[in-house]
Amino acid sequence: MEFDPKTPQFLTSDPSSFASVSADDRWPVIITGAIDDLHRTSAEVSDAEKQKEAKAIIEKLAKLKYELQHNRQLTPLDDDGESDIASYNQELEQRGNPVWHDAPWLYAECYLYRRIETFFALSTHWKGYDVFARQKMSTFKSSRPAVLELAARYRELALEAESGKSSEGKSPEEIEEAEKLLFSEMCEICLWGNATDLSLLTSLTYEDIQKLQGSQARKASQSNILVNDIDAAFATLQKARREKKDGERRVDIILDNSGFELFVDLILAGYLLSTGLATSIILHPKRLPWFVSDVTPKDFSDLLNSMVDPQAFYTAADDTGKTYPKLSEKEVEDVRFLFEQWSGFHQDGKLIVRPHHFWTTQGCYWRLPHQAPELFEDLKESELVLLKGDLNYRKLTNDAQWDPTTPFTTAIGPLGPKSGVRILAFRTCKADTVVGLPPGTDEKLRQQPDGGGDQGRKWAWSGKWAVVSFSDGKA
Repeated sequence: MEFDPKTPQFLTSDPSSFASVSADDRWPVIITGAIDDLHRTSAEVSDAEKQKEAKAIIEKLAKLKYELQHNRQLTPLDDDGESDIASYNQELEQRGNPVWHDAPWLYAECYLYRRIETFFALSTHWKGYDVFARQKMSTFKSSRPAVLELAARYRELALEAESGKSSEGKSPEEIEEAEKLLFSEMCEICLWGNATDLSLLTSLTYEDIQKLQGSQARKASQSNILVNDIDAAFATLQKARREKKDGERRVDIILDNSGFELFVDLILAGYLLSTGLATSIILHPKRLPWFVSDVTPKDFSDLLNSMVDPQAFYTAADDTGKTYPKLSEKEVEDVRFLFEQWSGFHQDGKLIVRPHHFWTTQGCYWRLPHQAPELFEDLKESELVLLKGDLNYRKLTNDAQWDPTTPFTTAIGPLGPKSGVRILAFRTCKADTVVGLPPGTDEKLRQQPDGGGDQGRKWAWSGKWAVVSFSDGKA
């Protein structure tokens, strides 16, 4: 806490903020979903000891839900042998052992997922079990139309680039302009992939997911990007490619959600590698199940495995018994093309998956240079560090009540100017904290229907609006 900014954080006791909605409405639903998942899985288990242990974990989840709904104090985490437990418990004490409905939102939500993890980590038969995995893969399957659309578009672009047709008869300026537009499109796909955050959208139907994805939805949302620094990021990668033609040019992606969002992150990664805007990509997943849909290393392999036989994956009956139409031969080829390219990059060491315990600690990224100095030094080696999604943005800014016109470079503190780390944050707004807005923008959006008016910044809760914010810490 000593390295955090002094600007106050959002609290679960603030009825005008999404913090309060989270504690009241979202978290009980998420815990109930975890209970249901474990109940379903354990019902199929024949080992009596394993079943008995699952029942004990369900009881712990139910107790956690009771404490949350009856506004009890947060209690110290049980030691599961990991190094972060002491830090969580020390901070809990420093914060005065708050109750659920009057706690800093960022700390309380991280604590919630970390506590759930202890239930499984301390078990004998359920270590490493992810109560959210079923939901994650089901949502990726629901993204079938957008996956097929993007796979076809990407394959077409890759084959065109390979043949050299994309630059035939064009001047260097025209080639650069075309590349800049394509980079912008890839980044926007990456940005709006965040629309399927399972921890926020707890009751999505198959049809809802389809509406959130696809090119029409992205085009309609273009004017909703309130801060757009994509061109600055492109200029940075372009300059590095020119000046370090034969050298290592690495891009890091601090991942957010699995499923469709991980799929679009890999589309961007594949594009950067195949165009030479990067020579290697390092993906940073979470080391444990986190905020329902966040990527773990297993989610990465599950996604690739689903693409080995897309026909089987996309036509298999779902939990309700509903079946789906067969993919065409071309659709199968498009998805397999991606699988082969991505697994090839992975095997060649150009696409690396690197989890780190820091990403599931309870605090903001202002603490990174002090809490994980080796990770901080490593990120300085990157040409560009992309941070995906709402939680990474909240952690960059300490989920604090900044004035919305505060420069992004100010709100990210030690990761800002002269840090040695170059940052691009992709964020569809799903929480109150927002910075870098032009004067008057927040006030104007508050006056829109459901914008919040004087009652709060409700316009920033829905995911309709986005920011893409850049900070050149190497300048």
